[in-house]
Amino acid sequence: MKNKKLLQILLSFFLICQISVAQVDVVYNDLVWSDEFSTNGAVDANNWFYQTQLPAGGNWFNNEVQHYTNQITNSYVNSGLLSIVAKKESYTDQGVTKQYTSARLNSKFAFKYGRVDIRARIPKDAGTWPALWMLGKNVNEDGGYFDAQYGDTPWPACGEIDILEHGITRSQPNNYVQSALHSPSSFGNTFNIGGVVVGNNIDENYHIYSLNWSPNEISFLLDGVVYYTYNPAVKDANNWPFDKEQYILLNIAMGGVAGPIATNFTQTAMDVDYVRVYQNTTLDTQAPTNFTASVGTTTGSSVELLLNATDNSGNVSYNVTYGANSTNTFGTSGVQKSFTINNLAQNTNYTFTVTATDASGNAALNNPIVLDAITKTIIQCSGTETIGTQGSFSLGYKYTFETIGTDVKINFELLDTDKVDVVAYLWKQSPFAETPMTPVSGNIFTKTITGQTTGSTINYACKFAFAGGLSVTKYISYVVGSSCSLGVETVSELNQFCYPNPVENVLQLQLLDDQNQITVTDILGRKLIEKVVPSSHKINMSAFKSGMYFLKIKNSFGIQNIKIIKE
Repeated sequence: MKNKKLLQILLSFFLICQISVAQVDVVYNDLVWSDEFSTNGAVDANNWFYQTQLPAGGNWFNNEVQHYTNQITNSYVNSGLLSIVAKKESYTDQGVTKQYTSARLNSKFAFKYGRVDIRARIPKDAGTWPALWMLGKNVNEDGGYFDAQYGDTPWPACGEIDILEHGITRSQPNNYVQSALHSPSSFGNTFNIGGVVVGNNIDENYHIYSLNWSPNEISFLLDGVVYYTYNPAVKDANNWPFDKEQYILLNIAMGGVAGPIATNFTQTAMDVDYVRVYQNTTLDTQAPTNFTASVGTTTGSSVELLLNATDNSGNVSYNVTYGANSTNTFGTSGVQKSFTINNLAQNTNYTFTVTATDASGNAALNNPIVLDAITKTIIQCSGTETIGTQGSFSLGYKYTFETIGTDVKINFELLDTDKVDVVAYLWKQSPFAETPMTPVSGNIFTKTITGQTTGSTINYACKFAFAGGLSVTKYISYVVGSSCSLGVETVSELNQFCYPNPVENVLQLQLLDDQNQITVTDILGRKLIEKVVPSSHKINMSAFKSGMYFLKIKNSFGIQNIKIIKE
C-alpha cells in the first residue's frame, strides 16, 4: 500500500508539473514536507498544532462567532482524509461560552519559497468561511505555534497568503473561490486578490488548490492552472513581506464577514486528502549563459530593454539599476524579455546596469552589461479646459496629446471632485467612434492610437461617465508630431497679420475686428497672455525665452492660430 501511495504522489505531481511548467517562473520538484493523513484518529502531533487561544477581548477577528478547539470531534483523520468540522454546539472555554465550534490547525513546518498543493473538498454552507492559508512565521499572534519563539512582527507586516477562501464573496457566482495577499500596502479588504469559478461543486468534488511562491512572484493555481499572479515591479517591505518563512493554516470560521449562519445549520466539514510542500533541494551550481542585453524602443519618458539568457532552471532573473534606482524582472530561459523602464525624464542620458541570475543566485559570467540610452524630447500638447459639449464641468479637465513615433498617446484627467465611479471613453470626431480608455490613477485615463501620419490633424474628445450622469469635453485638435495643439476650430484662413515672425522684441498685430480676444501659450500649453485687444496691437516679447509660442486670435470672423518663433 505504501508503494502504491508513493506512486500516486509521483504521478499526480508529474501531471501537475506538465500543466504548470510554462505558467510559473520557478518549478519546484522536491517533496520536502507532507501529510497524507494515513493514520486514523487525532491529527499527527508532529505535523500540526491546535490553535485555540482566544485573542484579547474573547472573540476571533472579523466578528467570527466560533470557538476553535482541540476536540477530536472538530478535527480528525479517517480513511486517508483529514476532516475539519464546524458544529453548532454550546461550548465554554477560557471563561467564554460560544454556540459554535471548529478547528484551526497550524503546521509545525515553516518554509520560504516553494509550492504548496492541497487536495480538498470545500463546504459551501451559508455563514461558513473555510480557508487554506499561510502566515509569516514571525507573526505576533498570541496562541500561534511559532509566536512564543519568533513572534516579533504584527499583522499584516508579517505577510498573509490566502491560498483559498470561500464564503466571504457572496456576490460572486456559485463555486467561486478566492485567493488574496495581505501586506502593509493592502490589507483587510485587500485589492491584491484573484479568484476563479470551479467547474463543478466544490463541496462534492475534490480539487487541488496550489500556491507557487518564488522570490519573483506568487501564483495561485486550480488543478495545475494559474488563475492569479502577484508580482509588484518594485518589491519592498510595504508590498512584499514575502521574503521570510511562512507556515500553513487550515480552518473553518463561522459568521462575521461570512454572513448569517443558516438557522437550520448543524455541522459541516472541510475534507483534506493531502497537504504537500515542494522545494528544490538539489544544489544548483549552473549559472545562466548566453546573457545579452540591448536597448529597444525609447520614448520621451521610457526606455525598453531587451534581455535574454539561458539557464537549466528554465527561468532567469534580471536586475536593472540606473542612478539611485533599482528594479527587477524575470523571463523564460532562451526567450527574449522586453522590459520597459518608465517615468524617465525627457531628453536625458541614462546608464542602465543589468545583471542576470537564476533562482539559486548563480550569476551570469558576463555580468554586468552596461547600456546607455537617451530619452527623446517629448512632442506633446497639453492644456486645461472647462468647456463641455454635453453635460457640464465644475472644475474642468486636463488633456495631453503626445506623439511617440507614429502613435499618439492621449490622456484626459477629470478635475471635478464631486464625481464618483468615473470611467472614460475616447470620442473620435470623424468618423465618430467611442473607445474605452484605460485608468491610470485617480481620474486620469489614457488611450494610444496607432498608425498616425506626421503633420495630419486629429480631433478627439473624452466622455466621462460617472454615478448619476456624464460630461463630454470639447473636441481637441492636434497636429501629429507638433509640440502643441494648433487648436484649429475654424478651417478658413483669415486675412490677419502678425509680424515680424520670427520676432526679436515686439510683435505687431493687424486684426479684422475692433475687439479681438488673443491668447499666447508656450509649447506646454501654459497661458502667458490672455486679453481683449483692438485691431492694431503690439505684444512685447522681449522678456520671452527663445523658442516656439502659439498665438490664438478669436473674433467675429472666426478663430485663427499662428505659430510664433521667438529669436
